[in-house]
Amino acid sequence: MARPLNVALIGQKFMGRAHSNAYAQVGHFFDVPLQPVRHTIAARNAEELAAFAERWGWQHHTTNWQDIAANDAIELVDVATPNHLHAEASIAMLAAGKHVLCEKPLAHTLEAARTMRDAAAAAQGKTFVWFNYRRCPAVALAYQLVRDGLLGEIHHVRGHYLQSWGGAQTPMSWRFKKSIAGSGAHGDLNAHIVDMARFLTGDEVAEVSGAIAKTFVTERSLPDGSGTEECDVDDACLFLTKFAGGAVGSFEASRVAPGHENRNTLELNGSKGSLKFDFEDMNVLSVFDGGDAPATRGWKRVMCTSGEHHPYAGQWWPDAHVLGYEHGFVNMLADVLVALDGGQPVVPLPDFDDAYQTQRVLEAALISATRGAAVPLDEVE
Repeated sequence: MARPLNVALIGQKFMGRAHSNAYAQVGHFFDVPLQPVRHTIAARNAEELAAFAERWGWQHHTTNWQDIAANDAIELVDVATPNHLHAEASIAMLAAGKHVLCEKPLAHTLEAARTMRDAAAAAQGKTFVWFNYRRCPAVALAYQLVRDGLLGEIHHVRGHYLQSWGGAQTPMSWRFKKSIAGSGAHGDLNAHIVDMARFLTGDEVAEVSGAIAKTFVTERSLPDGSGTEECDVDDACLFLTKFAGGAVGSFEASRVAPGHENRNTLELNGSKGSLKFDFEDMNVLSVFDGGDAPATRGWKRVMCTSGEHHPYAGQWWPDAHVLGYEHGFVNMLADVLVALDGGQPVVPLPDFDDAYQTQRVLEAALISATRGAAVPLDEVE
């Protein structure tokens, strides 16, 4: 029988809902060794907090997240706040002897991310970061295929993450403030595709060049209609990379790309084959095997929903009864609970050090965009 694990969540907005749903569902679909108990939720908006706690099954709620650090009954703390608050809460929870699960990007600045990495290295608790796209069955299958040698030597990585919600009609929010978010589309979206590229290739970025960061909407209306406020983050950011193993890569992120609702894609091209993933068709992995007979060689559309053959799929529905966005969070939480019990996750989980390496790449791109020059990663520590 699974041992109860008391969990606390800091944050009640978009990610608070996604994470709460994962805690509620994971024990229904996975035979986890630890059963998460939704113990306490903390958030700043007292008017909304009680209703959120009741709706999502949290036993207690507080507007003071420091209460969680002082509560010895809580073992795992999930930090789902705006980016600039990640470091303070995470470090406090680690100092209190708790495990910490944090939203991405790791922090709003490289300095803050570094303090989190160092705190994790000195702590007893384990750390994890919500790079949930690793847990799509198609992406986990891609990880296994690369390890099996299907692609051979990786030569070329292409990633883009395009959304359309950030146009001039979108009112001001914390996501458009550098002091809170750190960056715009870059930290929000490029963080995911850089993580996926590092995860799938098993390689690290050695140099960033050709970076362009652009703000198209420089002023936005305040939500209450009382005026406008300046925007100081990028709406789009593009850059090139060289990997330590010899591959080259290109990455681009935009929140002002009409027609692209959540187009998170990654393509790997190697000496023997290629593969492509597009989250807008998240249950599918496109695979090209150069070893196929020339007469019938071509791209295969692999539906990654077979429980017998595809990671995570066997915990859900019959073949081709497709999964959605929320399932990546449930799949990841299942792996986190296994790891906390000393077991091996289906595919590797990112910890604070892993997420810090992605943050270094993001920082190098911003430096490259400012300098107009290549930035070696060994200069970004």
